[in-house]
Amino acid sequence: MQESNQRVATLEKNIVLLLNKLKDNHYELESLRTQLDESKSKQATLDQENKALKSENDSLTMANSLLGSNESNATTKHKINALIQQVDACINQLEEMA
Repeated sequence: MQESNQRVATLEKNIVLLLNKLKDNHYELESLRTQLDESKSKQATLDQENKALKSENDSLTMANSLLGSNESNATTKHKINALIQQVDACINQLEEMA
């Protein structure tokens, strides 16, 4: 009888320990869910900020090209030269037809 009381006491102790672990796991899970929600919110905010910065960067790049930065001048000259070559090719074709 003593032995079975001891086994029951041991089982009760193990059950209490398991319930405590379950409770701790539940609190940990809730904490992780909260952190996940916060991270998702921060990510959404950062995504919006990133889009705004990309838009601002595009606007600044356009403004720099209008102001004539060295890089945009080279690009503009390249485009103008390509257009001149196309016009020359058209003129040559017209001369050949005539």
